[in-house]
Amino acid sequence: MSSHRQSKKRRYVTWAVAGAAVVAGAGIAAQSSMAATTWPAQRTFTGRAFDTCTAPSAAAMQAWRANGFYGAAAVYTGGKNRGCNQPNLNADWVAKVSAQGWKLIPLYVGAQPSCQTGSSPEKLTAATAASLGAADAADAVTKASALGMKAGSPVYLDMEAYDITNKACNDAVLTYVRAFDKGLQAKTYRTGYYGFTSSSAKAIAQATDRADLPGNMWYALWDKQNTTTADWPFGATLWTNHSRAHQYMVNSKETRGGYTITVDRDAWDAPVAITG
Repeated sequence: MSSHRQSKKRRYVTWAVAGAAVVAGAGIAAQSSMAATTWPAQRTFTGRAFDTCTAPSAAAMQAWRANGFYGAAAVYTGGKNRGCNQPNLNADWVAKVSAQGWKLIPLYVGAQPSCQTGSSPEKLTAATAASLGAADAADAVTKASALGMKAGSPVYLDMEAYDITNKACNDAVLTYVRAFDKGLQAKTYRTGYYGFTSSSAKAIAQATDRADLPGNMWYALWDKQNTTTADWPFGATLWTNHSRAHQYMVNSKETRGGYTITVDRDAWDAPVAITG
């Protein structure tokens, strides 16, 4: 994500590199393997969402929900590269904020590529990409399930900006992403991906082999346009039919109902967690 979820320093590194109930992933063959399994109906949210590094308190969420500006919130459910502690995020919090009316977006900060600028606790290489992808998928499902996010929910894999012109590195990322997605699908969780339009998202969009690629795309393009269509940078047939989200503004310090939180703004038209 906009890298405050890893560290403020990484956010600036990312800026330097960087220069949207329907079947998920319509328009690409990424989730064709889903057909063999009976899947829970998808829960889709269309509207404005926010993401912030640490899940706010239930009281803050209640105040922000009453304000009505946002209807969904992304939460960092796990991953060795998750940058913030989560003192509030547990199954009780998920139940409470869901009852308040929030739609939740599970985000998993998995392994990052070896060619990426900056340091991460978990890095992937060509040799480890497949095994790390499978292991991280299993962990992502465990974490989401423990929070009360049921089968049929999406998990959005966070891939920060990297040098996609480095073919060996890019191939390793695609191997990792495919292994992660296959692991999610095996447990009946939908696949999602967060990445930058100039790098990590672009690599997925331009891959010629569409097998086991994410069924939902959350693209970072900080143009301050609350849309998933007007500035869509990829092929028109990719991620159609409620499968797109757009992070359009970052580091927005906002006060609602007496609670001040620094958030990133998102235009959302994609799956959200199944809770309750």
